Amino acid sequence: MAFSQEDLAIMETIIKRYPRPRSAIMPLLHFVQSRAGYVTNEGIEIIAQQLELAAAEVTAVSTFYTQYKPTPVGEYHVGVCTNTLCAIMGGDEIMGALKDHLGIENDGVTADGKVSLEHIECNAACDYAPVVMANWEFYDNQTVQSAKDLVDSMRAGNPKPPTRGPNTLVTWKQASEVLAGLNDGRANEGVQAGGPTLLGLKIAKGETK
Repeated sequence: MAFSQEDLAIMETIIKRYPRPRSAIMPLLHFVQSRAGYVTNEGIEIIAQQLELAAAEVTAVSTFYTQYKPTPVGEYHVGVCTNTLCAIMGGDEIMGALKDHLGIENDGVTADGKVSLEHIECNAACDYAPVVMANWEFYDNQTVQSAKDLVDSMRAGNPKPPTRGPNTLVTWKQASEVLAGLNDGRANEGVQAGGPTLLGLKIAKGETK
């Protein structure tokens, strides 16, 4: 896909946030992923040109981190934790059930392009096992049936809200924009969200009791 002048202007804005331009590689990868749904060769080349790097340097980053996809994924990318605790608590059963339910294998995409499926080693949420993620949002304490209901809601175009964080689940491309640093106005959504605070900084400085 071709990148517009507006896209290039956004990329320049992202780069200017960092004291060293090459530090913008990761948000730029998220941004190019937000346009095509995955990291294209053209996206790699554009980033390399913007940062005055070799394309191989950008490729090395994009292939190291699993959040960057080399091929298209679904509008909703579902990751099922299959690490030890989640597996014991039902993650393996959920993964197997979703493969059968969706008619796809690991790393597969449904024919309608709505849902893709990936087994995840760890979602860093063992206290809520078994955990399913969709476009990087958490769905805690899942069962086979709740996971099936979840992907069905995505295919119907009305995805269930995450169990924590924002009240809504955005598409994969929209989530990639957020990870690139583009504000979507949802930062204060959800029961656990709140306004910005300097409490952590004050505690670190010993300014609170």
